[in-house]
Amino acid sequence: MLDSLVNIFTFSKDAPLIFTRFYFWAFFAVVMAGYSVIYKKEKPRNAYLFLVSLFFYYKTSGLFFMLLIFSTIVDYFIGKNIYKSDDKFKRKLLVALSVIVNLSVLVYYKYSGFFTESVNYIFGLDITPVDLIAQWTNQFAGTHFTIDKIILPVGISFFTFQTISYSIDIYRGKLKPVDRIIDFGFYVSFFPQLVAGPIVRASEFIPQLYKKYSLTKAEFGLAIFMILNGLFKKLVIADYIAVNFVDRVFSNPTTFSGFENLMALYGYSLQVYADFSGYTDVAIGVALLMGFRLPLNFNSPYKAQHTGEFWKRWHISLSTWLKDYLYIPLGGSRGTAARTNVNLMITMLLGGLWHGASWQFVIWGGLNGVGLVVYKYWKQISPFDGNNTWPVRFYAIFLTFNFITATRIWFRAESMQAANSIMHQITHSFYFNQIIDVLVAYKIIFGVMLLGYVIHWLPVKTKNAYKEIFISFPQWAKVAVVTAAVLIIWQARTAGLQPFIYFQF
Repeated sequence: MLDSLVNIFTFSKDAPLIFTRFYFWAFFAVVMAGYSVIYKKEKPRNAYLFLVSLFFYYKTSGLFFMLLIFSTIVDYFIGKNIYKSDDKFKRKLLVALSVIVNLSVLVYYKYSGFFTESVNYIFGLDITPVDLIAQWTNQFAGTHFTIDKIILPVGISFFTFQTISYSIDIYRGKLKPVDRIIDFGFYVSFFPQLVAGPIVRASEFIPQLYKKYSLTKAEFGLAIFMILNGLFKKLVIADYIAVNFVDRVFSNPTTFSGFENLMALYGYSLQVYADFSGYTDVAIGVALLMGFRLPLNFNSPYKAQHTGEFWKRWHISLSTWLKDYLYIPLGGSRGTAARTNVNLMITMLLGGLWHGASWQFVIWGGLNGVGLVVYKYWKQISPFDGNNTWPVRFYAIFLTFNFITATRIWFRAESMQAANSIMHQITHSFYFNQIIDVLVAYKIIFGVMLLGYVIHWLPVKTKNAYKEIFISFPQWAKVAVVTAAVLIIWQARTAGLQPFIYFQF
């Protein structure tokens, strides 16, 4: 009994607090029980959700929750001083301080290994990054943490961007700073979206902290629908095709034919979408049950007819963040065509690096940047521009989807060598005579992939129709559907729960 209680309140790297574990839903039930007592009182409500969010992050990342507190304290006081100051130069210095402090923490934890490996390779050195926090803890507390490997805190890329945008928006006059540090801490740490987004703008979320709780019957139905939809995407589609096919191929591509490698690429495109959008669907639903509205983060991205549209539909909160806080400050499209192209490439290269500390992500970001630049010039000469007939739309969607899928060779491959092996297998070892045998051998997996893509490409009207049908159900019918859905999801889940892909970013 005592061990069970200890496990509930202590961090375990093997059992993080994530949406796909029963423990999360037990945690959420307890949170909602407490929330039901104080939800009408603004100050206690915000303080309560801040504390449970800190506990959530502790259960997910251990002592790294101290980084969250550090970031909260730094940007809360910087934001206050930016707003109070009438000196433009001082305000700029304070914004620069916010950016430098936050990016320094992000760079240290996320890119130290990448930079040292690059320097070692170029100059023939043997520099080893040191985890200073672990080293200091060992010295002062007598612990024995490993110090020669810096562990990446879950969600650091997300909450770092949120705190930076807070300071910048105050500087730009778009936002007044919050009065209470607890309120700011709640904004930074709100647990549904803390570790994998969507990246929430302070100007959109902070005003909600001071509004009365409201949840209509329709919104309640929408919240339940979003949670079930997200869990279905993650556990029934993403995890199933990952464990039974995609992961196997990417772990050793040379043992599979070119056709199998190609199908694994298509499988990964579906997996990464179902995994990440599944997380944000659950996050949006959970937040809505507590009366908070999170922004849309995905809008059927594989319906995009060009790369520019794709990035308006995929990970929308990151795309708009990069546009507003990087691309536009660089000059956006205000300069010459050459300068605009440079701004696009810088934005996409850094966007690639945001996803991961390796040259593969830089290549992936660069390829997407090239795709944006090429489309700009193609649009000027395209004979199909303005033609909205279905053959033209089909061709544009087909081409865009395949380009995006091809770039994911570098996004998913475990090494540059693996990426080269995948391309070699597809171009040199396709084995057309084995296609039928492969389709038969993986018929269930490919069937799930087909189901996933069919659902994705359903017309918006169709999707809205079955969503509205669920929302309009009487409560007993909702309970019946939820029960059936949970049983299906439980039966379809894989033996070992797979972490969400974007936890690594």
